[in-house]
Amino acid sequence: MNAYRAKPLRYPWPPLIYGAAIALALAADRLVAPMPLVAPNPVLLPIIGFALALLAVSLDIWAVKTLMERQTAVLGTGCARHLVTCGPFRFSRNPIYLGYTLLTLSLGLIISSAWFLPAALIAAMTAQWSIIRCEEQHLEQRFGFDYECYCKRTRRWI
Repeated sequence: MNAYRAKPLRYPWPPLIYGAAIALALAADRLVAPMPLVAPNPVLLPIIGFALALLAVSLDIWAVKTLMERQTAVLGTGCARHLVTCGPFRFSRNPIYLGYTLLTLSLGLIISSAWFLPAALIAAMTAQWSIIRCEEQHLEQRFGFDYECYCKRTRRWI
């Protein structure tokens, strides 16, 4: 199979990874020991959490919309037709995963649980190691020099 037809992933893992991280954080908070976040004003954390969740969802929608407008694969199970370097992809090579990570952190702020911080970190590291690496190999094989130039000017996360 050549690089023009090869798919980076067989299954859409990102939602499963982040969903599992959220489930584990909730389980740890309920079953192991609650680790509440402390703020000077108890209303402050949920407000920041909702604002962060709004930012995360907006970032994901913007990224998906940008990919769809450029007529390329949104899920990692499809072959990329075009190298997308506009929209949120100007600032991050992985804005969708960044949005998932921010959403996981925002849930921790909303329910005031510190378990979501390590959960988001582990989910991001798992995505980096198991998903992003494969997607980057696919894009490098597919777009070569153009992708290498894009990598030099755009950070992987933020």
